[in-house]
Amino acid sequence: MEEIAILIVEDEKKIADTLKQGLSENGHFVEVAYDGNIGFKIFSSMKFDLVILDINLPGMNGYELCKAIRVINSNIPVIMLTAMSDMKDKVDGYDAGADDYLVKPFEFRELLLKIRVLLKRTLKQHLPIGNIIKVSDLEMNLDSKEVTRAGKKINLTAKEFQLLEYLLRNRNRLLSRADIAVHVWEIDFDTNTNVIDVYISYLRNKVDKSFDQKLIHTQVGMGYILKDK
Repeated sequence: MEEIAILIVEDEKKIADTLKQGLSENGHFVEVAYDGNIGFKIFSSMKFDLVILDINLPGMNGYELCKAIRVINSNIPVIMLTAMSDMKDKVDGYDAGADDYLVKPFEFRELLLKIRVLLKRTLKQHLPIGNIIKVSDLEMNLDSKEVTRAGKKINLTAKEFQLLEYLLRNRNRLLSRADIAVHVWEIDFDTNTNVIDVYISYLRNKVDKSFDQKLIHTQVGMGYILKDK
């Protein structure tokens, strides 16, 4: 299963850090912001699969933040956390664009359940037609294992295909060498090997070399990212 990226925006540090630890232990990648404005900056700079946010936040409050998030991404699941259980507060939350609501205190298992349900619903809504992943003019058919760019067929080895699929599924998200090692090679990253860099080079020669728009980019010292813009 792909690593799910979750943003938590919660000004109560103890709650935020506890949630981060619990979600990380369940295999998710988690970023935390303790302020609404900072939360929005982080959301704008990274790709997330789900957002968990409190309502009473310093800076931009939860309602404002949810509306701002919806301008950037109208489909991402948003769960609101609040100490307020009044029905009007819930209605305001849903009107702001929240998908679900949890009143503090809550059981962590309930949050996990809501996350699972929302992600499953989102996945069903956005399954690629014909099992095709497309970024810019690059297309990958997961059934036939064919890759084309601008209609031109690209021949890949099995490992190159796996690596490109992982990059495509995580488009616009910076992936470290450790991420790639675990998800593509299913091993812990060995700092003494350059196998990942070599395979990235192979992909670039096949996917980018003959085209003006380069899709695969290096962020020195950090990893690789496939950008569609």
